[in-house]
Amino acid sequence: MKALFANRFVQSILLSGLFLQLGIWIRNFAVLLFVTEQTDKDPVAISLISVAEFGPIFLFSFIGGAFADRWRPKLTMVACDLLSALSVFGVLLALVYGGWEAVFFATLISSILSQFSQPSGMKLFKQHVPAEQMQAGMSMYQTVMSMFMVLGPMLGTLIYYKLGINASIAIVGACFLLSAVVLTSLPADKKIEASASDTSLGQEMKMGLHYVAANKIFVYMGAFFLVCGLGMGMVNPLGIFLVTDNLGLTSEDLQWFTAVNGGGMIVGGGIAMGLSRKITPQAMLLIGFVLCAIATASLGAVKVVGFAIAAQFVAGMMGPFIHIAINTLVLTHAEESYVGRVNGILNPLFTGAMVLNMSLIGVWKSILPLGTIYAIAAGLYAVGAVAMLPLFKIRQARPSGSAHAHGHAFHH
Repeated sequence: MKALFANRFVQSILLSGLFLQLGIWIRNFAVLLFVTEQTDKDPVAISLISVAEFGPIFLFSFIGGAFADRWRPKLTMVACDLLSALSVFGVLLALVYGGWEAVFFATLISSILSQFSQPSGMKLFKQHVPAEQMQAGMSMYQTVMSMFMVLGPMLGTLIYYKLGINASIAIVGACFLLSAVVLTSLPADKKIEASASDTSLGQEMKMGLHYVAANKIFVYMGAFFLVCGLGMGMVNPLGIFLVTDNLGLTSEDLQWFTAVNGGGMIVGGGIAMGLSRKITPQAMLLIGFVLCAIATASLGAVKVVGFAIAAQFVAGMMGPFIHIAINTLVLTHAEESYVGRVNGILNPLFTGAMVLNMSLIGVWKSILPLGTIYAIAAGLYAVGAVAMLPLFKIRQARPSGSAHAHGHAFHH
């Protein structure tokens, strides 16, 4: 573990991730609260925030992954953070002159750019982190993200109400700028082979599709990406009903259940870090799916607050297990030259399934009891556990494309 902390790449990525997460959470809550006030809680305007955040994943994920496989990863990440900062400062200028609608672009542009920088970060992780330290490195980054699941909403809300939208957006821009500065300390990019730039973008995208289809592990992963997204999309919007209808609490108590989930994620990230050298990513993924299924079913069935809190904590703990294992599997089994495209194909499957079920939750809620919806979601996680069982028959991949093999997750 000491060797991992001493890795200059890991140090830089963690510090960059700290600034990015700070900027993302301040942006998300500042934009949400500002739009809510400006439009008098107009649901269409508020839903546009989610469109600005998730839309680019469908439109640019595969394209961004293909470009990430062509471009130099360090340069791409630094450029994306700089462009994100510039776009945010541009939005700030528009706000100063009264064009409040420009605030949507603070989310949209950085979300688009993250589709290029995220797979570039994964490529760098593959290059610079030894295979035996990969899961531990992933766990460290996931723990940082989990901390912000707890602290982010509080920080974003506090900064917005204390300083206002202009100062909040300025801080977001500064965070992205600081992230770019930190990333400049990463090791220099390797020179791109001439043959890599001879093929057209269209050819490389086609090659990426064939590569994923020809590798059974990515086909299996596509299956449980879908069911995991469907399950998460079913239960994510229902927290308020769980708290008020099942447990008889007030809507204000939802924040404590959210905090419990975030606390579970922090603990889960720490446990995953400790187990990273003791269990395979396949075993970690199976544990995550099985316990998440049990916790989700329990949440929909219990009426006792104490049991519900325990189930919520376990569900939060299993989030890092699933994310860390998935990213580790992608990075160990994908050749370095295909990392971006594999990521660009698999990510929209998860996000698309999640957004689809989130959009249908009104229908589900009108025809099914809450406990049944949670039971269906738990069943989907169980299907995910079954879908990943063939992964145990696939041998651990040998490092390819570099002297090391490795993983990561970055998001604007």
